Amino acid sequence: MNRKFDIVQSRCVPLPIENIDTDQIIPARFLKATSREGFGENLFRDWRFDADNNPIADFPLNNPAYSGCVLVAGKNFGCGSSREHAAWAIADYGFRVVISSFFADIHKNNELNNFVLPVVVTQDFLTELFDTIDADPLAEVKVDLPGQTVTNLVTGRSESFDINPYKKQCLMEGLDDIGYLLAHKGDIEAWESKNR
Repeated sequence: MNRKFDIVQSRCVPLPIENIDTDQIIPARFLKATSREGFGENLFRDWRFDADNNPIADFPLNNPAYSGCVLVAGKNFGCGSSREHAAWAIADYGFRVVISSFFADIHKNNELNNFVLPVVVTQDFLTELFDTIDADPLAEVKVDLPGQTVTNLVTGRSESFDINPYKKQCLMEGLDDIGYLLAHKGDIEAWESKNR
């Protein structure tokens, strides 16, 4: 996966449900693995498959009309327990962006730590986006991380979004916290030798 993030233009997968908690994103029975790979196949497992493991046709992730690396979700996404596996599942499935009008703080940070960009928009913008996708599943959004804007390319409407400057830099450079420190190793060593 290319970790570096700049501008993403993509179709969207709509999930117009509020208060989606981390147990719905990745059920607890799938938390035995300790590596980040393989969780995507169980993303929203109890909503995507019936008791006999058959895909539920009308669930958006199973609907061939929807595709893309942008998930558009209802208000209060990622609430509940703080399991990082939920962000692992979103990233492993292939989503690069999640758009919602509100994220649980811990889940929002977990997404950022796993190179998924959580974009907070107004409820009005979110409603318009859901309506746009409903009318045309081929509709696209443009998410500009350097400019910190998201645009509904059908209506032309844009909104700005906030992001921690440090996390923005990490996303744009494709670095996790350790990678960021290693990239500045020379500066750190120079400072330490000067300030002993």
